[in-house]
Amino acid sequence: MKRSSRLFLFQVFISLLVLAGSGHIAGVVNSPLKPKYQYWTGSEVNGDFESWIASAEEHKGSWWPDWLSWVSTMGDERVPAREPGSGKLKAIEDAPGRYVRVRA
Repeated sequence: MKRSSRLFLFQVFISLLVLAGSGHIAGVVNSPLKPKYQYWTGSEVNGDFESWIASAEEHKGSWWPDWLSWVSTMGDERVPAREPGSGKLKAIEDAPGRYVRVRA
């Protein structure tokens, strides 16, 4: 892992690094109720990926519950979700959008 990545991770995530076992979209949209994938957690980023993954702990299922537990330790403040299209930028179309339905 590059030094700049290590610095960014430690500044933003403080002491938790999570590696999801699925692609970006699958990891975000899959329900925690459907344990299709796995994820790994570790606290120190020293050296290369192989060293980190060898010492990381593998967990079955979605990383969302673990993340929610971790982010809840950052504070109790909650803010309401914004309404898409209510700000300066108007919504182009309803979610999920046409691009999701396009087959490559």
